[in-house]
Amino acid sequence: MKAVAIGGGHGTAVTLRALRSLTSDVTAIVSVADNGGSSGRLRDQLQVPAVGDLRKCLSALADPQSPLTQHFEHRFQSGELTDHALGHLLLAGFIDGCGDLETSVREVGELLRITGTVIPASIEAVDLVATTSFGSKSGQTEIAASSSISLVATTPSTVRAPLSAISAILRADLVVIGPGSLYTSVLAACVVPGILDALRTTPAHRVLVANLHAEQPESARHSLTDHLDAIRRHGVTIDTVLVAKQGTLVASTEDGTVNVADLAGGNGRVHDAAKLARSLCQLVA
Repeated sequence: MKAVAIGGGHGTAVTLRALRSLTSDVTAIVSVADNGGSSGRLRDQLQVPAVGDLRKCLSALADPQSPLTQHFEHRFQSGELTDHALGHLLLAGFIDGCGDLETSVREVGELLRITGTVIPASIEAVDLVATTSFGSKSGQTEIAASSSISLVATTPSTVRAPLSAISAILRADLVVIGPGSLYTSVLAACVVPGILDALRTTPAHRVLVANLHAEQPESARHSLTDHLDAIRRHGVTIDTVLVAKQGTLVASTEDGTVNVADLAGGNGRVHDAAKLARSLCQLVA
């Protein structure tokens, strides 16, 4: 089975852990639109694309026995490097050294001996812009603090997805979108020109893994129907929605694409990778 996960951050990392238990042919297509925290600081200082979500997805697919894997998530606690993760610095160093984002991610993945492939959703640095009830918002951090978002898009308009990302979507048997921050993570990856077209035309089964809860404030007061409306408003085609029976969104829609399953982890705040893998396996069976 050829599987693709699209998004970024902790949610997509869980999806990748689920998929790698089902197949070794797994590809992560990851947003690089982040402009906050350690990733945002490196972006400003070194003029490199955001690496935070790439780091999380590389870690999810890394060989646990690799010495680098054991320290990749380490964060410095003092001095000028405070709050920088080792993985951020390594990725930024490779990008600064070779000047090519996709090659840098691939080479770091080889050092981590990852299962599968991690590909940035865009070839170069990208920003998000959003239309809200209070006007236009710019940058992931500002958009994530909004609660009345209607549309997001990438800028500049010349940004394109790598051909390898488009090819992975078109040859996939299964494409899993999310979970994650609806506008600033999930849709941030999906709306990149090239990816959106590939999602429309792929023969793969396209699955949206719904969040367990609405995210504050970005998707505050969003029901599951509101989440699905937002996905479709951006032109993303979905065949099946997986929603956790333990989450607060489960009872809010009668959409025929929705499958309710046992997906939540013990604390009820994040998805369980093993449970998600079982549900995805049942879908493709």
